[in-house]
Amino acid sequence: MKKTLVLGASLNPSRYSNLAIKRLVNHGHTVEAIGLKKGTFAGVSISTEKKHFENIDTVTLYLNPKRQEEYYDYIVSLKPKRVIFNPGTENPEFYELLQKNNIETEVACTLVLLGTNQY
Repeated sequence: MKKTLVLGASLNPSRYSNLAIKRLVNHGHTVEAIGLKKGTFAGVSISTEKKHFENIDTVTLYLNPKRQEEYYDYIVSLKPKRVIFNPGTENPEFYELLQKNNIETEVACTLVLLGTNQY
């Protein structure tokens, strides 16, 4: 299973990041989450701080490109194997930075990847 950081996590059940957390947990993945508001659901605590999580395989983004900028160095420092850019998060500038740091980029939907067993 892949340890995943959901960046842009929300406690609001109508948000895609919320659904992604639930589905990741249901598929047996370990999930860490960072969002604007602290809280817990589906057994996952949402932090508001850039914690140094160990052994992150995948970062899945739910932040628009402008909001991603403050996380560039943070994400690179976690050394994930890949970063998934969900719909609305596409960011060629960030792809380039990640690729220079040998981090795979994937423009995809986490929910679709999980639903089709491609995660």
